[in-house]
Amino acid sequence: MNSLKNNTTGQMPILVSLRRLLGLLLCLCTLPVMAHEIRPAVVDVHLQSDGNYQIALQVNMEALLAGVSPTHSDTNESPNAERYNHLRALPARKLEERIRAFWPQYGDNLRLDFDGVRSAPNLTALDIPEPGDLARARLTTLQLTGSIPSGAKTLRWTYAPQYGGSVLRLHRAGGGDIIAAWIREGEVSATYPLAGDVAGATRSAVFGQYLVLGFTHILPKGLDHMLFVLGLFLLSTQLAPLLWQVTAFTLAHSITLALSMYGVIALSPAIVEPLIAASIVAVAVENLLTARLHAWRVFVVFGFGLLHGLGFAGVLTEIGLPRDEFVTGLVAFNVGVEGGQLAVIALAFLAVGYWFRKKPWYRMRVVLPLSALIALTGAYWMVERLTG
Repeated sequence: MNSLKNNTTGQMPILVSLRRLLGLLLCLCTLPVMAHEIRPAVVDVHLQSDGNYQIALQVNMEALLAGVSPTHSDTNESPNAERYNHLRALPARKLEERIRAFWPQYGDNLRLDFDGVRSAPNLTALDIPEPGDLARARLTTLQLTGSIPSGAKTLRWTYAPQYGGSVLRLHRAGGGDIIAAWIREGEVSATYPLAGDVAGATRSAVFGQYLVLGFTHILPKGLDHMLFVLGLFLLSTQLAPLLWQVTAFTLAHSITLALSMYGVIALSPAIVEPLIAASIVAVAVENLLTARLHAWRVFVVFGFGLLHGLGFAGVLTEIGLPRDEFVTGLVAFNVGVEGGQLAVIALAFLAVGYWFRKKPWYRMRVVLPLSALIALTGAYWMVERLTG
């Protein structure tokens, strides 16, 4: 009797830990369907031959109006999440009123300097979609105009750090290559000449920027990709089979990402995103149906990796790659994505794999419940993306 009591007592911390882990994953699975990832503003600056400029600034204005900090990975992490959700549901006309009232404050924190002298842009138009699918972020485009000072030779962009990072895409008069740069919060862009050749960022700087971008796109921002990797982890109690799957996944998404960025293939996000959600469901359901890792799974994972690569391409296309270091940025982003995936696996291993994977109850109490939650979340996303 004492032996039974001691054994039961010894198992209690394990069971409590498992319950907490399941609760944490349940929260993780239910939050993303409402939360919106914090993304950088995309700033297209068009320099015109008549001495004027136009800016198309695409940004999640609800996040700015609600005071959601860019340090959060998504809007639900913010204490202002309820205010954000209220703004997200407003009709376009109502949101426009809020944005125009906010513009004096917001506009004062945008700096477009010519030869070190600020040019204050004017707000001329707003393009605000109707609420639509509330599970997706709404991006507003602000149309701004201003004058280029006579004789100006250089340009520099600054975005206030409280609004997060920005992606600058500079279109110079006369056409030619677009200058693209990712500028993290608190940083100032390089100084660009209005004409002539542009000295790009150093290779090491580009590599570092896109490495971080790739990593953070998985951890903490890529919740759908994270759940897919966790699905792979749960059925693979041995390291070697897991690494084979991750390698196949990485190789596949590298292929489609590269082909997409070079313009060889293109597929609408309306097709790609539901298929990515379907891949999460498929992996999780397989975990529920079998306890044995089949040799053909690596080929299935490779196929799903091709889909996820198209998803990664959507993000990277939005931000752009530097003209002079295109390959460097592409490789660095891929390395960052791989690092993020390995970090997810390492965290999962430290949380449950190391302690419980050899226990006789591991499948019943860990693999099956977590796989079921992952499958349900993926199914929700799939339906939402198909109907949104």
